[in-house]
Amino acid sequence: MDVFSLFTLLGGLAFFLYGMHVMSSGLERMVGGKLEQVLKSMTSSKWKGLLLGAVITIAIQSSSAMTVMLVGLVNSGIMQLSQTVGIIMGSNVGTTLTAWILSAAGIESSNFFMRLLKPESFSPLVALLGVLLIMGAKGDKKKNAGTILVGFSVLMTGMSFMSQSVSPLADMPVFQDILVMFQNPLAGILLGAVVTGVIQSSAASVGILQSLSLTGSITFGMAIPIIMGQNIGTCVTSLISSIGTNKNAKRVTAVHIYFNVLGTVICLSGFYLLNAFIHFDFTDSPITALGIAVVHSLFNLFTTIILLPFSKQLEKLAKLTIREKSTKEELLDERLLLSPGFAVAECRKLAVHMAKAAQVSMAEAIKLLRGYNEQMADYIAQEEGQIDLYEDKLGTFLVKLSSKELSRQDSNDVSQLLHAIGDFERIGDHAVNILRAAKEIHEKELHFSQKAQEELEVITRAILRIMDLTVEAFETNDAALAAKVEPLEQVIDGLKLELKNRHIRRLQEGRCTIELGFVLTDLLTNYERVSDHCSNVAVTVIQIKDSSLDTHGYLNEVKTAGDPDFTQAFEAYSLEYLLPESPAPAGD
Repeated sequence: MDVFSLFTLLGGLAFFLYGMHVMSSGLERMVGGKLEQVLKSMTSSKWKGLLLGAVITIAIQSSSAMTVMLVGLVNSGIMQLSQTVGIIMGSNVGTTLTAWILSAAGIESSNFFMRLLKPESFSPLVALLGVLLIMGAKGDKKKNAGTILVGFSVLMTGMSFMSQSVSPLADMPVFQDILVMFQNPLAGILLGAVVTGVIQSSAASVGILQSLSLTGSITFGMAIPIIMGQNIGTCVTSLISSIGTNKNAKRVTAVHIYFNVLGTVICLSGFYLLNAFIHFDFTDSPITALGIAVVHSLFNLFTTIILLPFSKQLEKLAKLTIREKSTKEELLDERLLLSPGFAVAECRKLAVHMAKAAQVSMAEAIKLLRGYNEQMADYIAQEEGQIDLYEDKLGTFLVKLSSKELSRQDSNDVSQLLHAIGDFERIGDHAVNILRAAKEIHEKELHFSQKAQEELEVITRAILRIMDLTVEAFETNDAALAAKVEPLEQVIDGLKLELKNRHIRRLQEGRCTIELGFVLTDLLTNYERVSDHCSNVAVTVIQIKDSSLDTHGYLNEVKTAGDPDFTQAFEAYSLEYLLPESPAPAGD
């Protein structure tokens, strides 16, 4: 083996890692936000968590990324430590699929169909199909499928390069002397852990071991400790990611480490104990790439079977290890950026929470107009601060997220959220403005006449209705429901104008005071602006599905084009929110 073989080995490793990255990115974009829905429904038990961990790891092709994602979710308060234990175990099982795929490199046969299973045989065809899909397909799903195929082809090409580069090692005495060192199980564990920790990929380190096995120099006795060490090495990624997180997030990493270390101790001790009595003949036999895949799977399955019943004990052990004081939870942990589709789903969930907080604040502020309550006023003020925090954190996170590789749908969702959160933040501000008006009415003991109260009640009901429509349309991403917002917004504009005109007439006739007029004008202005913000949110829901966002163009079109649905809804709302026929005969 010369320096050029070393270059080929390093190049093959680079191809392997890049192919893994491309493939996992494509897979993640395909399933993206769906993972969030599955996660919420499948963490109710450790068995469901186990299955979920295996499925997601197969989908994103990285147990390390899965664990880092869990660290971020726990650090954000989205998940609890107990929900992650089964997922961590399942991710270790799911990551064994890669070794089975790579084991195809060791197939030797003259049969046409068997030869077709070898990577160097089918990889070019897979690459061709992937490129055709990327260049010719119109839909995102097909393009993502093409990306997955190209990534897989590059990965398998890298595996072939590594296999070719190490083949001369079989005839080198120096290599044989080095292998003698790893007859010691502890040395094998250390080698597997260090290599995996350095390259940050257990799949790649397993691939390297499978390439070396093709030389015929690696025995079962050498490979078994190395494979177990590789599982320990994969904890390095989650260990690094837990730096700066709260105590529960650190405990996720502790569970991951304990699971792999305890599994290695139990399995390796059991293997050598049995070997002392039974004397396994295969330990000195050369191991194949397929054999490595089998050992890798058996180790992870056996460890999971043994430790899954003790998941609560693993959780307690992690809590005993990590005892420092709790740090503040992050609303959105940046580790979620490793899985952009998942991050988009979490951003939407937080944005919906923000929208509902603004909705509740508005409803409670309006109640204060009927009867002031200091405790509720404090609650609304606190909620406004929380809504501001949501906008700040969401806005910053979404900008970072927009620079990631996103599917068209996820990119549209990010655009929609960036537009909507500003409107919800302003609605929270208007709730505080209405709170101040209610406080002024209370402190100055102002009273609207019965007729004026009836008029205000009409526009108030319309405001509460438009808030309900907007939040529901935003939460469900329902364009048909969002289309009902703009007609109601137009009715509210008309109500505001008519109420102002009535107020001016009463003022001219001496039936209203200037002080009450200021309060009324302030209320109507806030109501109108709330309805404007609701309209903006509704437009994003409608237009973002068409990958466009021209608020003014859309609004002008629906208002001037005579759309029958718009006209019908407008007329229905006009009848539903009809003001009393005549102004109050007495003062406000």
